[in-house]
Amino acid sequence: MSISVGESAPDFTLTNQHGEEVTLSSYRGKSPVALVFYPLSFSGTCTDELCELRDNMSIFETAGVELIGISVDSKFTQAKFAESEGYKFQLLADFWPHGEVTNSYGVFLPERGHGTRGTFLIDTEGTLVARFITSPGEPRDLAAYKKALELL
Repeated sequence: MSISVGESAPDFTLTNQHGEEVTLSSYRGKSPVALVFYPLSFSGTCTDELCELRDNMSIFETAGVELIGISVDSKFTQAKFAESEGYKFQLLADFWPHGEVTNSYGVFLPERGHGTRGTFLIDTEGTLVARFITSPGEPRDLAAYKKALELL
């Protein structure tokens, strides 16, 4: 079951592409966070979506928002993906237990073994401010990010 706007975002600790642990609650009182769940690194639509975010990082930077991508890929895959595409934002590995964080946000597809596309904007108090979810193969629109960021 996915969380609703106004609820506290489930806390988690995952490893990023550099092998460092990242804990969501460590951003409380510091900066809002945009969690961008995506199915699989290196897949066509996922690459296109994250490249669009890379190319528009200024919308997140201007709003003071930490952008974080999450998929069920390993930290090694995340490292190669970030390097090959020039991503400066963190990519987290929800590898083991497989998809546990993705599932806690209600966007894990057990029949496929990966998540769908889900974006969750969390304020500095750890509260969900906005969310939008699309089906596999259906990219998110950059305008949805801009509209969500206006809510902060």
